[in-house]
Amino acid sequence: MSHTTDHEKLWELIKDIKFGMLAHRHGDGMIHSHPLTTQNKSMDEGAVIYFFISAASEIATRIAGDGNVNVSYADTGADSYVSVSGTAKIVNDLAKKEHLWSPLAKAWFPGGPTDEDLALLEVRIVHAEYWDVGDSKMVQLAKMAKAAMTGERPRNLGEHKELDVS
Repeated sequence: MSHTTDHEKLWELIKDIKFGMLAHRHGDGMIHSHPLTTQNKSMDEGAVIYFFISAASEIATRIAGDGNVNVSYADTGADSYVSVSGTAKIVNDLAKKEHLWSPLAKAWFPGGPTDEDLALLEVRIVHAEYWDVGDSKMVQLAKMAKAAMTGERPRNLGEHKELDVS
């Protein structure tokens, strides 16, 4: 699979999922997760995804000390799941904020793209893994019932792939 196709597949799987769960290391060493809305309108060539966060938030504070993050996406209706690992940082890029801005973001940041509390979190994807089941629920159930009856593991329950994106 080519680099471009990898990006396209990742974007195809996550583009319609409203929230990603961003996990980062907390000061006490524990992993904390937060639901965030992916702001991208497409996957850029650098395999970067963007989120708007509060500049005063725990996320902004923790990312400054440790930028290693994971973002997970789940579309249970389509049986597709994505986990991306990467490095995060706050970027001060007004043009990018304006490009990504949507009317829904105004609920959190009433001052618009120039709101003092608006921080742009950039996550550069290094590694990704996805699970994508193409079969209908009935076909999946039939395969699982057969496996339960035969004692064999279910086969061909979808595509699973790991990608080194960097």
